[in-house]
Amino acid sequence: MVKRKGFTLIELLVVMAIVALLLTLVTPNYFARLEQAKETTLKHDLASMRDAIDKFHGDRDRYPANLDELVALGYLRTLPPDPITGEANAWKTLPPAEGGESVADIHSSAPGQAKDGTRFEDW
Repeated sequence: MVKRKGFTLIELLVVMAIVALLLTLVTPNYFARLEQAKETTLKHDLASMRDAIDKFHGDRDRYPANLDELVALGYLRTLPPDPITGEANAWKTLPPAEGGESVADIHSSAPGQAKDGTRFEDW
């Protein structure tokens, strides 16, 4: 009788079942962490851009006309994409309280809510 090397069908099915079980346990946690990372990135990007707007205002005694001016004058290296929408031109800019066409504040235009229940538009 010749002995063949290899796995039986039952052994392969057991291994595949174990791998499937592990994936069902890990996958929800992975996607939750992915969403948490996007929210953290959004908070950091908003803080960085607001800091750049404040520095621009402090240096030039006026607000930038648009976000591209912050990049052109070196206050930002690039305009970061909104991590929720994935688009760099999806930012919602707000004029100063005294009016005008310049940029005094910035918000995300992403729809929906964060894990803490606040809306992305309100950040």
